[in-house]
Amino acid sequence: MRLKTSLLKEPKHKELVSCVGWTTADDLYSCSDDHQIMKWNLLNGETTLVAKLPDDIYPIDLHWFPKSFGGKRQTHAENFVLTSSDGKFHLISKTGRVEKSVEAHCGAVLAGRWNYEGTALVTVGEDGQVKIWSKSGMLRSTLAQQGTPIYSVAWGPDSEKILYTSGKQLIIKPLQPNAKVLQWKAHDGIILKVDWNSVNDLILSAGEDCKYKVWDSYGRLLYSSQSHEYPITSVAWALDGELFAVGSFHTLRLCDKTGVRNVLNDAVDLLEFRDRVIKASLNYGHLVVSTSLQCYIFSTKNWNTPLIFDLKEGTVSLILQAERHFLLVDGGGLYLYSYEGRLISSPKVPGMRTDILNVQTISLSNDTLAIRDKSDEKVIYLFEPLAGKPLGDGKPLTHKTEIMEIALDQKGHTNERKIAFIDKNRDLYITSVKRFGKEQKVIKIGTMVHTLAWNDTCNILCGLQDTRFTVWYYPNVIYVDKDILPKTLYERDASEFSKNPQIVSFAGSQVTVRRADGSLIHISISPYPAILHEYVNNSKWEDAVRLCRFVKDQTLWACLAAMAVASKDMNTAEIAYASIGEIDKVQYISSIKDLPSKESRLAHILLFSGNVQDAETLLLQAGLFYQAIQVNINLYNWERALELAVKHKTHVDTVLAYRQKFLDDFGKKETNQRFLQYAEGLEVNWDKIKAKIELEIAKERERAAATPAVRASVTIQR
Repeated sequence: MRLKTSLLKEPKHKELVSCVGWTTADDLYSCSDDHQIMKWNLLNGETTLVAKLPDDIYPIDLHWFPKSFGGKRQTHAENFVLTSSDGKFHLISKTGRVEKSVEAHCGAVLAGRWNYEGTALVTVGEDGQVKIWSKSGMLRSTLAQQGTPIYSVAWGPDSEKILYTSGKQLIIKPLQPNAKVLQWKAHDGIILKVDWNSVNDLILSAGEDCKYKVWDSYGRLLYSSQSHEYPITSVAWALDGELFAVGSFHTLRLCDKTGVRNVLNDAVDLLEFRDRVIKASLNYGHLVVSTSLQCYIFSTKNWNTPLIFDLKEGTVSLILQAERHFLLVDGGGLYLYSYEGRLISSPKVPGMRTDILNVQTISLSNDTLAIRDKSDEKVIYLFEPLAGKPLGDGKPLTHKTEIMEIALDQKGHTNERKIAFIDKNRDLYITSVKRFGKEQKVIKIGTMVHTLAWNDTCNILCGLQDTRFTVWYYPNVIYVDKDILPKTLYERDASEFSKNPQIVSFAGSQVTVRRADGSLIHISISPYPAILHEYVNNSKWEDAVRLCRFVKDQTLWACLAAMAVASKDMNTAEIAYASIGEIDKVQYISSIKDLPSKESRLAHILLFSGNVQDAETLLLQAGLFYQAIQVNINLYNWERALELAVKHKTHVDTVLAYRQKFLDDFGKKETNQRFLQYAEGLEVNWDKIKAKIELEIAKERERAAATPAVRASVTIQR
């Protein structure tokens, strides 16, 4: 990616240009010491004089009012604020008419910025004051006052904090009174410019020490440039937070670059567009490009005839692709399109700021769209892409702490769709997006995870975990047999990635990681787990076993064991568990295979995976009341066992007998009033109880023999 620059033969402004501001993707306004406001159009190259300011107004800073918020168009969107050297700021319309001038500071007003909602304006000046104003120009408060000029100011992403300069220091001050102020030395010279991105929550600073730096919102240094020849006078983030520009004397830098080439035959295609390219994304066999006016959809099989459709706004901030469709995000909303260019849906979340969504806070699969809410970072909204409506019962997924990054798996059945997310404590969780009318099981599978990604062809998850690179070859194992989770992992040292790396993609058997300095590192993992996933998805169990025997890898056998239990193929599960030395589980699986009825076998498979409630429900639905009671006895769920026995008027004496034996073994006496009530006057006769149990087993065998082979139906949440 390059910056395309051009220089007019004759300058339009007669004096120094002091400030500029984009109003659309193609229209730029500029102000100069010649008191003129000029409008520049990039499409036709025209420059027009908008207005001539009074001779006593020397512009310093310009900022446009936010166009939209929460998907709604702002009424003041055609205005901008202009600060000047006479201590005033001016509210000016798009046509150049000065709507209002306000006496703001003693000395020049050095910077002015609207907050993201457009409800407040902050100004700073040579008098060392930070002032908050209403959108109509009424003073609300003086937030801070110091003895040195404040050269730059920026709002925090939530519009609840202000970042401003103080000599060599940076200060973050919350709007709430008595809240903690964060202050740190950022440069060795006076800081001239700052910017705070609302998407990635990172801070840029530039100073007279000829350096620019990147900070997180806690004041920790993430990157420091080398010392340049001249002071850095300007820095600015791109809206999506992926790039930033740096300005100095005769110097303009764009701090990132990417490139695309066909590595199969080394062919290079030059794609030319009528308008400026804003965003591009290449995935799933399609290249999606948004310009300032249109969207182009290329197939990698045919670069000559793209599908083209017009855009409502030329401010696309994010393109997200899935196998069947893609999502465009701009300041006005979310738009889901097919690769044929047809608008599928436009999901809406009331009050959500779509302009701050990024790849960490929104995820797309063929059947699910997940969005983390910025106003409440503990909440994830789930949508059906085709309908644009909330998924299931419409309730969002809620976590106990703030969620930092989300990712949906890409393959498999809709009912088994999983979402992985990292919370503020850097713990990695996984859960199902479908509820089936019950609470979701949110299970932690990793700690100190900084970044994650799902594979594009099968449900394998990778992440950078503390100083290790970790691959979860079968994350679903946590719902099947969590004891063997460590055996399904691949880990290697990740110290080569330095600090703050990000996983860019996980395609096939290759993971691409971007280091903090922008360099890309490629990691290759074993291709065999992906092949195993394919065999299991197609129910090719013999091929799966043959693959594991060929590779002779314990990790692969552990994955196959869990996959087989999840698919209820107990023969394969028995082979796989034996191969990893889980003898107790082999014996249990063998006992399951000897059970007389299909319902009992399925119930014990559910018990094997820890789904006690599902197992009990299945047995009760099948009329196997004794078996349901015995399950609870075996798990020492005494009260539930007695409750079932009383409710179905059977085997009350069996429950009481096993309870008494349990107490006798530990030398305890019965204290539960409910058990004392039913045991009153009842004499335990073990011969009679054993006879009843044998009769129940015989009945089940007879029933299984007489019942046609009908598939047992049960709804299971994994």
